[in-house]
Parts: sequence; structure tokens; C-alpha cells
Amino acid sequence: VYIWDMDETLILLRSLLNGTYAESFNGSKDVKRGLEIGKKWEDHILQICDDFFFYEQVEECNEPFLDSLRQYDDGKDLSGYDFKQDDFDDLNKRRLAYRHRAAAHKYEKGLRPLIDSETMSVLDELYNVTDEYTDGWLSSARAFLEQQDVHILVTSGALIPSLVKCLLFRLDTFLVYSSIDVGKLQCFKWIKERFPKFRFCAIGDGWEECAAAQAMQWPFVKIDLQPHRFPGITPKTVSYYFAAVY
Repeated sequence: VYIWDMDETLILLRSLLNGTYAESFNGSKDVKRGLEIGKKWEDHILQICDDFFFYEQVEECNEPFLDSLRQYDDGKDLSGYDFKQDDFDDLNKRRLAYRHRAAAHKYEKGLRPLIDSETMSVLDELYNVTDEYTDGWLSSARAFLEQQDVHILVTSGALIPSLVKCLLFRLDTFLVYSSIDVGKLQCFKWIKERFPKFRFCAIGDGWEECAAAQAMQWPFVKIDLQPHRFPGITPKTVSYYFAAVY
């Protein structure tokens, strides 16, 4: 099982917006261009969050994963449910569970049923432009995740925007955990419980996932903007980390 820190490992956004990605290339990358690309992603993420994933309603109700409220869900048919008129508040776990089930259904179906073909073309072009600007970072990361292993994504961001990021960055076939309230170590423990007979490797760019991997006695692969970055990470290179621990 590969456990990925999502942001700035699989998905580049913050480093585009603050210029650190371009700056790591010592002048060979256009900082302004990176910021423009990042701002376009940010606008699309916020728009889809609000239009399709109830984010204005649930922004203060972050959960660590989509089915964490399953115990509150009575299985009510939501096909004709009016989410705008049910007097939702952040204390009503059942109505929050409904929103999570609806969000999970949309996430499972993917982006295409939500948006028109013109918007889809805009997003495809933005993905290609970003991949070119980052020297194949996105496509290389995606190719790694297509290997025949289990891949889990852990983010330090809120769950709903992170799911939308996965939709936009073509990572929507993977489970996502949000560590913003519970910490990465707790997420790692939950993942181990979910896959009790597997070996694990954590991959990320930050100290928290590194410390959590050490606490779990798992190998950890650090991704840096320079020099250890996609497309330099492959299943073969990661296998050396597995061999050192297992």
C-alpha cells in the first residue's frame, strides 16, 4: 500500500501560487506563468466545490473521510432530496451524512456528468499546460498510481476541496483521507486497520507524514521540488525503500 501526501506531491498548486515551484529552477521557469496557472486551478476548484459538493454548507464540518458518518445515515433515497431546503446545520449529523453520500456518489461517477463539454475541454487544456510547465510532474505521478498496487491519498487540506482537486487532476479513483483535524498519524493508523495484511510505504514532501511513517515503522520517500521530484520517482526506485525496511 502506497500512502501519498496529496498536496505538493501528486498535485502541485500551492507552490505554483506562491512561486516556490518556479523559483526552485533558478530563473529558468516563469514565476508569473506558474501563478496564472495556479490561479486558474484555484478558481475551478472553488466553483465546483460550491456548485456540486455543498461546500458553502459544509465548510465548517470537515470529516476525515467520506464514509466517516455512515452510522448516522439511514439510507434515505436522495434522488429527489432538496439539499437547499432541509434546514441543514452543522450539528445535524444525519443531514451531513446525506451530503457525504451524495458527494461520494458524484466522486465515484467522475467529473464528466457534472460539467459541460466546453468546460471539460478547458480543464483538459489546463491540465496539459500544467503538465508541460512542470516537466511532466502530473502525468508521471498519475502513471505511478496506475501500477498494480493500492494507493491511498492523505491531504492536510479539507476533505471536500481535496476530492474536487482529485477530480480535476485525474486522481478520482483513489480513496482520500483528510488529516486537517486528526493528524497524519491517525490517518495512517486508520489505513493500516483497513488493510491489515499489507506492507506500507509513505510518500510526501513534509515533516508530518515523515514523522508519522517513522512512528508506524514504514519506509518514507521524500519528494522535493529539487532534486527528488516527479518524473524521477518510479516504482523501481521506491522498491529500494521497501527492501531496506522489509
